[in-house]
Amino acid sequence: MTFASSSRPRPAGPRRRRGPLIPTLIVLGAIVVIVLILAQVWTEVLWYQQLGFVEVIRTEWGTRALLFLAGFLVMGGAVWWSLSYGYRSRPVYAPSTQEQANLDQYREAVEPLRRLVLIVAPVVVGLFAGGAASQQWATIQLWMHGGKVGTADPQYGIDLGFYLFTLPGLRFIVSFLLAVTVLAGIAGLATQYLYGGLRIGGPRTDTPRTTRAARVHLSIVGAVLMLLIAANYWLDRYSILTKTREKFEGAAYTDVHAVIPSKAILAGIAIFVAVMFIVTAIRGNWRLPLIGVGLMVVAAIAVGGIYPAVVQRFQVQPNQQDAEAEYIERNIEATKDAYDLNDVEVSPYDAKVTAEAGALREDADTTASIRLLDPQIVSPSFKQLQAVRNFYQFPDSLSVDRYTIDGENRDTVIAVRDLNLAGLGAQQRNWTNDTTVYTHGFGVVAAYGNTTATGGAPKFWEGGIPSNGDMGDYEPRIYFGPTSPTYSIVGAPEGREPWELDYPSSGTTGSVNTTFPTQTVSAGPSIGNPINKLLYAIKFGSEQILFSDRVTADSQVLYDRDPRERVQKVAPYLTLDGRTYPAVVNGKVVWIIDGYTTSDQYPYAASRSLENATVDSLTETTNTIQALQPKTVNYIRNSVKATVDAYSGKVTLYAWDAQDPVLKAWSKVFPTSLEPVSKIDGDLMSHIRYPEDLFKVQRTLLGRYHVTNPAQFFSGTDFWATPDDPNHANIPQPPYYLTMKMPDQDAAKFSLMSTFIPAGEGARNVLTGYLAVDAEAGDEAGKPSADYGKLRLLELPSETTIPGPGQMSNIFSTNPDVANELNILARGGSSVVKGNLLTLPVGGGLLYVQPVYVQAAGAGTSYPLLQRVIVGFGEKVGFAATLDEALDDVFGGDSGADAGDKGTSPGTPVPTPDPGATPSPTPTPGATTSPTPNPTSTTTPQTARADLEKALTAANQAVLDGQKALADGDFAAYGEAQDRLDAAIQAALDAEGQLGQ
Repeated sequence: MTFASSSRPRPAGPRRRRGPLIPTLIVLGAIVVIVLILAQVWTEVLWYQQLGFVEVIRTEWGTRALLFLAGFLVMGGAVWWSLSYGYRSRPVYAPSTQEQANLDQYREAVEPLRRLVLIVAPVVVGLFAGGAASQQWATIQLWMHGGKVGTADPQYGIDLGFYLFTLPGLRFIVSFLLAVTVLAGIAGLATQYLYGGLRIGGPRTDTPRTTRAARVHLSIVGAVLMLLIAANYWLDRYSILTKTREKFEGAAYTDVHAVIPSKAILAGIAIFVAVMFIVTAIRGNWRLPLIGVGLMVVAAIAVGGIYPAVVQRFQVQPNQQDAEAEYIERNIEATKDAYDLNDVEVSPYDAKVTAEAGALREDADTTASIRLLDPQIVSPSFKQLQAVRNFYQFPDSLSVDRYTIDGENRDTVIAVRDLNLAGLGAQQRNWTNDTTVYTHGFGVVAAYGNTTATGGAPKFWEGGIPSNGDMGDYEPRIYFGPTSPTYSIVGAPEGREPWELDYPSSGTTGSVNTTFPTQTVSAGPSIGNPINKLLYAIKFGSEQILFSDRVTADSQVLYDRDPRERVQKVAPYLTLDGRTYPAVVNGKVVWIIDGYTTSDQYPYAASRSLENATVDSLTETTNTIQALQPKTVNYIRNSVKATVDAYSGKVTLYAWDAQDPVLKAWSKVFPTSLEPVSKIDGDLMSHIRYPEDLFKVQRTLLGRYHVTNPAQFFSGTDFWATPDDPNHANIPQPPYYLTMKMPDQDAAKFSLMSTFIPAGEGARNVLTGYLAVDAEAGDEAGKPSADYGKLRLLELPSETTIPGPGQMSNIFSTNPDVANELNILARGGSSVVKGNLLTLPVGGGLLYVQPVYVQAAGAGTSYPLLQRVIVGFGEKVGFAATLDEALDDVFGGDSGADAGDKGTSPGTPVPTPDPGATPSPTPTPGATTSPTPNPTSTTTPQTARADLEKALTAANQAVLDGQKALADGDFAAYGEAQDRLDAAIQAALDAEGQLGQ
């Protein structure tokens, strides 16, 4: 039996419908991606909008987007055209050769993927090219908005604006198009070869090695490539003016007389070869362009290589000093212009090396203002005496400023009591505390720079919590600082109890709380609506933001709170100084940051690495101060002064150097970002100072460019170097802020200073120069200082030997009196810490002053106290408990210096307790205590050794007792401990004297 139906195909059933799962997943995936992108992109827009700098991100991102699109289209389009044209113009029948037969298998393998390759390859290279192009947004913006400088280069007579703004843009365009042409040419060449339009191997036949279409294709690419190479050669003629060489920068004799002409010749040859390629496209003869390419190669070797080498060897080297003199002079002049060194006041200084009685009378203002408080050493003292709680902290390196106190301008060491969540105990760490409770630091702490309190502790004239002292009323809350939390959520509805901790208290509540007034002050983007909550929850990876009752409609989210980071984001064109310093201005704490505009395109100017020029012992040993970016520049200006309000986070940029051509260009790019200098009021002006990093860069240049004679510069015999820090081997000594008077000044001014020693390995550590700059921008009346930024360089005579910092430090260390007493303090279980070694031009010579601190053994609770001062003049050393006594040691008991109250020295009781300290009865000056027995009454070595050990133990115990008493605010006990310390030191010295007999 057969079934007819069995042989028939089954009727087709209804087509199965695709389920909704896959489209749903795709839609959900797209939503997730969009939300993730918005969590990073839109939150940035909100941040810039809140600060009022949305034009910055709009301009930068817009420029980047347009450049990315242009780069993508140009590169992708060129590669696509080359691939597409190469395939469409392939021969219908490939030549019957073994070479083509071998290619058949590759053609068959590629054919299924050809459409995919035609799309993917251009897209991939286009993405890379777009990304590279977008990185040049600043170059393009400067090209579009840069103008004339008003100064011409010495070689071509072209305005410097061409080099600073136009040339970098042209070089980018030419380099980018070269890359496009090369990749498009490679793509076209490979396609033509694969599909038979081009033959390479095989016997010579009557069949052309290229089809007409392939010839036109490759000839056009070759002609474009040659034209771009010609443009590159032509631009090299201008770029050579920034060439770096061994002795100086810029075009030298050989460059001007051989290299520059050769570049022009090679550019002409490249244009000729481009014409040959065009002729080949029309006439079909490859011989001409091949000959042209060979000619260009030979010319590049002969004209571009051999000829300059011959000129250098036979014309320049036999008379190099004379031949290069003109170009060295160009380099010197350009470097002075580029680094703002034209107005350096250079003076010979015939420094004395012998101290004379009364020599300091004319410099009494300087000696009275000598800063004994080392801002790097005393940070632990600030922490122990003023931090109050572990979640408050001070930076490793404090700042030096000046304030008017009781009508007198005083050098001040100042720091902000910032928040440090790492100081909280583990049981206190949770999202609520980290984000909504511990939101801000509190107050500033300020101490006199040249006056110490009882026993050598800093004498605070502002401190404590709540803040009190001579600063006056100001907003003490620090919501924006270098160590502020990653983000905080502040603000609460009216009527709710505040939960943001202001400071701990001894009351029933245990703390004083506050609420940031988000209704009246905008410090961060609003996080009150559901969309912003979601975006910021994703941004910070904190789901608590979505569900916490403390995130309300009134809440603001604060992030990117480091002042330096905030300024960098709103002014991406600036290089920022490594130090951010606080000041109390108009009742607010503000952070002041110096911003630099830079370039590496200034003709003939010396090139320097900003990182290498600004590294010193502070950048290497602290986390507070950073070296500048590791980039090389040959032009720098301190064009912007920026402030960040520590309470509201507001960023203000002031156009400090409105004549800077680079800043002028950026002012056109971001026309609403900068405020004029006239908006700086007197209170802020009085705290603006000359920036350290600019000074360090300038001193690096002046080590060579104080030499203005080309012949002397060529020989290099009078080059200088920055000395190493005596306290840190092989690291440059930092410059120091202090109030001092240079020999040609009528009064002491707030200044920044540094010294020079001879350059070269193995050179003697003797002073050759002394550099100082007037660092005070203006006064509280808002009157700018006419001398601000005035660089003064003292040149010391070569026939006089003035010890350098390293040599003077060695003199101090080997002085018997100094060594004996410091050894006793160190052997007693305490550590001796030497402070910054200051150098001052006083008494007709150069005076060295170094404070010496003693810190008791025991980590965590001990801190350094100023106990001694070492002074050096020539090779004479003074060592005493006070600066006045040390100066009298050197200058024969009649130094002529009258420090008055400013000279209050370690060990002198202070009648008024420091701000923030617990009040306690003040000891009577000169109160007596029971001293340690004098061991000199014994004569046997055994007894002397026993007495020495006993005295050392007593000294260490006195230091420990003194620090505990000071921390407790018990000044009577502290004074008693200091008396015991002095007696113990004297007893130890006497015992050592007996042992030496």
